[in-house]
Amino acid sequence: MRLCVLDTDHLSLLQRGHPQVAAKVLATPPEFLAITIITAEEQLRGRLSQIRKAHDEQGRNQAYLRFRETLAYLARVHVLDYTREAEAEYQILRRQKLPIGTQDLRIAATVRALKVVLITRNHTDFSQVPGLLIEDWSRS
Repeated sequence: MRLCVLDTDHLSLLQRGHPQVAAKVLATPPEFLAITIITAEEQLRGRLSQIRKAHDEQGRNQAYLRFRETLAYLARVHVLDYTREAEAEYQILRRQKLPIGTQDLRIAATVRALKVVLITRNHTDFSQVPGLLIEDWSRS
């Protein structure tokens, strides 16, 4: 079995209890499941944005609770570093001028450097990355 790396979108689906994604994650041994540090960054940025946008006590309480839950999850999951090899892949991909956002390109570079599988619904962007293995766990 290969290491499966959840894209930010799939991690969000998991956090919202998406049944197919949750079932696949539960069926995958923990040592074969990871996220990238870029996904961790995106998750934390999103949670901090929710805190800033909260306008009342209930909103702030909910936003801080989600922030705490995200921190707890990130402490348990295998987070892949952004390494020299990932940066080298990123630079190769950038020179190809693929129409993909910077963060997604960094995720792709990290996954491609390790020759593992990216779990994502974003087939449109990630299928443009040569040599990137992708799967979508959100469908039956």
